[in-house]
Amino acid sequence: MDYVSALLPPIVMAGFFIALVVTIVKSQGGPNKAKEDAAVDAAMARAEAARQSAPAERPKEA
Repeated sequence: MDYVSALLPPIVMAGFFIALVVTIVKSQGGPNKAKEDAAVDAAMARAEAARQSAPAERPKEA
């Protein structure tokens, strides 16, 4: 009976991990994909605009 108590926690954790992976895979794409892509594109555009508007720093020469 010790082998049952030794194997139960890894089996339960494996089951939760498989459920997590399935949930992540199912949530990719679909109707939310365009919304997620738009959010990423907006964040990238803001970062690029901030980078271009910041004055260029020149490295100090020693």
